[in-house]
Amino acid sequence: MGVFRFKRFSVANEASAQKVGTDAVLLGAAAPLPEGAASVLDVGTGTGVVALMLAQRLSDAGKQFRIIGIDSDAPSASEASSNFAASPWAASMEARHMPFSHCTDAGTWDLIVSNPPYYDMSLEAPDPRRSAARHTDTLSFRELCAYAHDHLSAGGFLSMILPADQERSLMRYAASYSLYPCSILRVKTTEKKAPSRIVASFTRQPCRVEESSLVLMEKGKRTAEYASLAYDFYL
Repeated sequence: MGVFRFKRFSVANEASAQKVGTDAVLLGAAAPLPEGAASVLDVGTGTGVVALMLAQRLSDAGKQFRIIGIDSDAPSASEASSNFAASPWAASMEARHMPFSHCTDAGTWDLIVSNPPYYDMSLEAPDPRRSAARHTDTLSFRELCAYAHDHLSAGGFLSMILPADQERSLMRYAASYSLYPCSILRVKTTEKKAPSRIVASFTRQPCRVEESSLVLMEKGKRTAEYASLAYDFYL
């Protein structure tokens, strides 16, 4: 698909190693927003779709924000930059070609989001760029937790989407870096199936965990709950 059209923006979807998909939409729609002004880091931005969804939400909430999307894949970073420039929030967004290990900016972030690689136990994909985008030898939730420990603001959030079977490992690593879960959304493809994804968010302060579930499809169509979550974005 050359261009993926949303209600308020469009996403060129050709050069990036990671295409627009359901995971990105779920993260962009479900990640909690910080209070007040927001500095946002999107790690492994790909086409920039998650960053653009967050820009729309932050703008609609009347918040001042600055979003930086980084990607180790040059064509992805270039495509994200073009998508940002064509959006209504171009002045508040920037894409950078850089690996996560080089993200050493001083200061803190109010929101760190990522749709990180997770097929670390699977066979490599035949496309080396897509493989690098989807395997934990280039980025892992462990690195994200370590980075958030040092760079997440006091009231900020770290949010990511992962396979549901990674939940226990994620919680263990987050705890080792003094990050506390604040929300967990468990996602099922259909009601009868076990959860396949989680959208998990963490803070630096202990808090009550909000746990919820979402079923994506029923009789071949989006459920009312999924349609409601994505209402402001999908045409």
